[in-house]
Amino acid sequence: MPALRRAATLSARGHSISIMVARGCFHGSELSRNSLVQEKGNFHLCFGILEYFSLSKSYSSRCPNFTRSLLWSRNLSSHVGAISGEKDNDSEDRFSELDEPAEDMVEPDERVENKEFETEEGILGGESDFVGNRSLGKRIESPLSMAIIRAPRYSLNSVLNKWVKHGNPLGRGEISVAMLILRKRRLYAKALQFIEWLEENKQIEFLERDYASRLDLVCKLNGLQKAENYLEKIPVSLQGEVVYRTLLANCALANNLRKAEEVFNKIKDLGLPITKFTCNQLLMLYKRVDQKKIADVLAMMEKENIKPCLLTYRLLIDAKCRASDISGMEQIIDTMKAKGLKPDLTIQGMAVKYYSLAGLNEKAEAVLKEIEGDHVEENHVARKVLLPLYAALGKADDVGRIWEICKSSQRLDEYLAAIKAWGKLGNVEKAEEVFEDMIKVWTKVSAKHYVALLNVYASNKLQSKGKDFAKRMSDDGCHIGPPTWDALVKLYAEAGELEKADSILQKASQCTEDRPLFMSYMALLEKYSKRGDIHNAEKIFQRLRQARYVGRLKPYQYLLQAYINAKKPAYGFRGRMKADNMFPNKAMIALLKAADALIKPQSSDLLD
Repeated sequence: MPALRRAATLSARGHSISIMVARGCFHGSELSRNSLVQEKGNFHLCFGILEYFSLSKSYSSRCPNFTRSLLWSRNLSSHVGAISGEKDNDSEDRFSELDEPAEDMVEPDERVENKEFETEEGILGGESDFVGNRSLGKRIESPLSMAIIRAPRYSLNSVLNKWVKHGNPLGRGEISVAMLILRKRRLYAKALQFIEWLEENKQIEFLERDYASRLDLVCKLNGLQKAENYLEKIPVSLQGEVVYRTLLANCALANNLRKAEEVFNKIKDLGLPITKFTCNQLLMLYKRVDQKKIADVLAMMEKENIKPCLLTYRLLIDAKCRASDISGMEQIIDTMKAKGLKPDLTIQGMAVKYYSLAGLNEKAEAVLKEIEGDHVEENHVARKVLLPLYAALGKADDVGRIWEICKSSQRLDEYLAAIKAWGKLGNVEKAEEVFEDMIKVWTKVSAKHYVALLNVYASNKLQSKGKDFAKRMSDDGCHIGPPTWDALVKLYAEAGELEKADSILQKASQCTEDRPLFMSYMALLEKYSKRGDIHNAEKIFQRLRQARYVGRLKPYQYLLQAYINAKKPAYGFRGRMKADNMFPNKAMIALLKAADALIKPQSSDLLD
């Protein structure tokens, strides 16, 4: 492998931005030299995007972790240096709902723990016979799905056997709809049991996408190792790109850098096509754990002639903004427009978020007006996006104005957005009013609409109202699942009743159908951390690991903060992180230094 080529930071004409020359060097390839086209002092690389991803000042060619090209060697390096671009900013909590795009704009499986995992294509590419048309916004039911949902897991196989025996239809159409509904309801355990029954009983001839669907469910429920074991059982002729990209996406979801890079190398070794989906999964992962590698993905995309899509631009924009590079964000948006791609509502919402966090309120409001347009009365998707954005900016009058327009349409998604918006503004009475209006119009609503108001009570520390409303949810027959558990945990945690919140979380974790949300654990871990309660902080930290929420830095930060707040030394914490393949960002380095100050020298122990 040739030595890694570093490039100097150049000044672009008319700009103060740095331009990074690709550090990737190809064995037996001419891209290392020919991908850079110098024209009158300007460098253009990777569709005009890569130039906006400059190396941080702390980056050095002497760093032992970057001695090889990252995407071009046969074995990708999984050792990353200090994570760049991560920034702890409590003010971002105001925009937490921006992380959850409008429901009719995303895939059903996008959830709180990782909204970026599913893409516009879906985990199986949007053409899966199992998954079908996953962009359906309507609530759909089917006799087969209802039979599976109502059956206890221990008797599900028997129920399915009877279903076939009685001559009920079980073609790909019925299977597709049933799998869609089970995934949408997060009933992954039953979905896996169903697909296992289909395969074992040879009800249909399994195609590659069917194996990929089962692999995805194994990943969700049993982790990556079990999924790899299952992959070995798939016929070699059907171990194609869809199967491997499904595994790669789950590696990215788990923030497992080493495993993701191994899977990517396997895709290359097998000569499978490298798709937009694959590249976007790598971008998602590197955006979180090592932004320096983003440039390598972009260089690969240019070499393979893979054009960036909307999701690609979203990821790049978010990466620049997390590094507080508003100018870089604007330049990428300009590049996107120059390529004929119009920023969608998600990108516009991101721009509003980061303009506001940077104190550029005029620019944020200008984008809001652009979203609103001249015919907001006819654009319900824009209204749904505007409600939380105006609320995040504290603009109660604009929330009220948009909500008045929404009232006549009586759409469930707009009711939901309004409840969250008023709750964010602290106007609990308005949120309650919207909820009651919704119940009058829609006699049957899903649990998520109840959970929205329950979260309003939790965030505003209205424990009594929250308890009463939780009872109402039960009386109304709401499905109690992870979002409800999360709201209840936060309700009691915010009220200071950590023992009760802990008890709810513990019972929820014993449920065989699904696991509690990552943020449920984090809500408790944060509270224990602030109290300096090391024992309970360690307990929640271990539960996080048992729930397979690994590869995330924030739990380590909260856990170490617990030691610091308790003024107790955290012996071996650096080694602990290293063993878990976790590398500190700037905030974590500061915490480690503070923790080191609590460790007494051995000589002081002798004097004590």
